[in-house]
Amino acid sequence: MHITRTSRRRLLLASGAAITAIGLLAGCSSSEGSTSTQPTNNSAEGNQESGDTVRIGFSGPAADHGWLGAINSAALAEAERYDDVELVVAEGTNDANLQISQVETFINDGVDAIVLLPTDGAALTEVAIQAMEAGIPVINVDREFSSPFAARTTILGDNYGMGVSAGTYICERLGDNPDAVVAEIAGIDSLPLTQDRSQGFADALSDCGLEVSNRVAADFTVQGGEAATSQLLASAPQIDAIWNHDDDQGLGVLAAIEAAGRDEFFMVGGAGSRNAMEAIQAGDGVLEATVIYPSTQAADGIRLARLIAQGKAMSDLVEVEVPARIVLNAPVVTAENVEQYLPTAFAS
Repeated sequence: MHITRTSRRRLLLASGAAITAIGLLAGCSSSEGSTSTQPTNNSAEGNQESGDTVRIGFSGPAADHGWLGAINSAALAEAERYDDVELVVAEGTNDANLQISQVETFINDGVDAIVLLPTDGAALTEVAIQAMEAGIPVINVDREFSSPFAARTTILGDNYGMGVSAGTYICERLGDNPDAVVAEIAGIDSLPLTQDRSQGFADALSDCGLEVSNRVAADFTVQGGEAATSQLLASAPQIDAIWNHDDDQGLGVLAAIEAAGRDEFFMVGGAGSRNAMEAIQAGDGVLEATVIYPSTQAADGIRLARLIAQGKAMSDLVEVEVPARIVLNAPVVTAENVEQYLPTAFAS
């Protein structure tokens, strides 16, 4: 059932004001008529059926990193699965001002929904609120806005959970050795996501009596990973385990480890690249696990934007509204389960 622009605007604003109350709006109706906001079909089959054509604006950062490239390609592929989705793609950019202008264009063009992975969540908050006030649902991906009024639905990876997963895995391997030397190769320390990953890692290690003995930060690039790891290995003559936050920079990390001829430790990666999973599968190096940070987030955003614009819900939930906030899991991939995750892995 199609929802009018006016009624949709009211629903979106109310949802932002009560972001934790997912189902609060189930019974609302438009003041312009008797159109119900409650989905008429809450089944998987109903969700797959074609409905009114939905024009979705998609904007994300420049694909200058393997994970970001996968984010974009997965979003495009998901949109192509539906004959009732018209995807309008803005050029990827790391310029917040340019991305703001892209969203303004989407608003002026009257798209039915916007999927936005902001280059800077705080900087894009105001224009996202403008979209919401225009009755256009915004699906916020990965980098969170600074106001709950800026998005109808937010879908995130779990950065803190990544750290917890990595630390828990290392605890399971080393927890009976209180003197174990654990090293950490972080991403960009100024980013909240890096801080969250490190905090989760420290918290998980503390549960088994371990702590980070040596830590360096890189910059999510191959070159940065190699330089930071060379520094780490030079300062730590003995290491039992390493957690590297990012599999893209992990290519440089592994290059530095090979150059140094070190293999007394095992390593856990982060994000879930195909390169890392294939190395885990081969089992002939120090990398024995990686923690998933899903590159499907924007694809999920496309799917959710379609459901919201068509007045549908998530078929596996009893709730009749798409949730306001979804945090994806951060599982550990090992040789035992790697084949399960390879199909959605990204290329570094």
